[in-house]
Amino acid sequence: MDAKIDRILSKYDFGSRVTAYEQFGNGHINWTYRVETENGDLFVLQRINTYVFQDPVGLMRNIELLTNFMREKEKDPRKVLELVPAKDGRTYIVTEDDEYWRVYVFVKDSVCYDTAETPELFKESGRAFGNFQNILSDFPVSTLIETIPNFHNTPVRYAAFEKAVAEDSAKRVSGVRADIDNYLSEKPFASFLLDKAAAGEIPLRVTHNDTKINNVLFDRTTNQALCIVDLDTTMPGFAAMDFGDCIRYAGNNGAEDEQDLEKVFLRMDLFRTFAEGFCGVSAKNLSRAELILCPEAAKLITLETGLRFLTDYLQGDVYFHTAYPEHNLVRARTQFKLAMDMDANLESMREIIVSVLDAR
Repeated sequence: MDAKIDRILSKYDFGSRVTAYEQFGNGHINWTYRVETENGDLFVLQRINTYVFQDPVGLMRNIELLTNFMREKEKDPRKVLELVPAKDGRTYIVTEDDEYWRVYVFVKDSVCYDTAETPELFKESGRAFGNFQNILSDFPVSTLIETIPNFHNTPVRYAAFEKAVAEDSAKRVSGVRADIDNYLSEKPFASFLLDKAAAGEIPLRVTHNDTKINNVLFDRTTNQALCIVDLDTTMPGFAAMDFGDCIRYAGNNGAEDEQDLEKVFLRMDLFRTFAEGFCGVSAKNLSRAELILCPEAAKLITLETGLRFLTDYLQGDVYFHTAYPEHNLVRARTQFKLAMDMDANLESMREIIVSVLDAR
């Protein structure tokens, strides 16, 4: 047992005595524990990473507003995360060393997958994120803070990239001039969605911003999606970017850090599978104008992610964890290759989106 964790758990009333806890999950941002009580009830204790999320109070306010709103529409308790209030009534506690912790009710009989093991599972994850958009389509998005400011503001990411090139703090610029030029050649595309929003063509929505399959809980027996987890990055954004992020990660034939670029291309079969799930559901409340931009959003977020990898490489690998010296550079090249493959297939991707929308 851990004296510090014991003190944190003592701030909560779990209905019966805590009998066990252990580290849980494989997340890279927060510290997570699975907690069990004498009655057999399960909970999730989590420390918020305040280096990444510098306004934890605002973050928790976001989650309170979102989960309360969703619970009004979704009566199945397993389909919405439930925060457990501390004894003082707040949904988080602050320790003497200024750490922020929270507790969720553990979603019973649920399972989480790190990869889409079958096409149907991938489609179901699309349905889950599409339903997330549906439920929150009339949420007052202006009430949310940006938990990571400018997280998907691609022009801001380009400004940071150009600053890193100019400073060359790790003395790596001369060896990657071609990679720098590749990304700079796509700079005019950086404001694509922001321009659409400025013209009034698409609205700001509540977006999850980390739409990987491991942020979906599935029923252990049926494999039907239950709820979306990891709401820390949920904030104002564009719905198509949530679609694009999942495609970037799961639709790539190769790994995110694949060194053999011949293996890196968009799996069109997986694109269709996810589109059938996401667009088939979210079109109930999202506009056709928004969903028709999903192909461009997939390219945009792939470029943005690669740009972040290359920026970090130029700065000496200060943000992303790396396994070897060129790891971020490999990631950046992989993302650029994938983005260019998406660019070559934009029309085919758009035809798939249209066919899904027309089939509803």
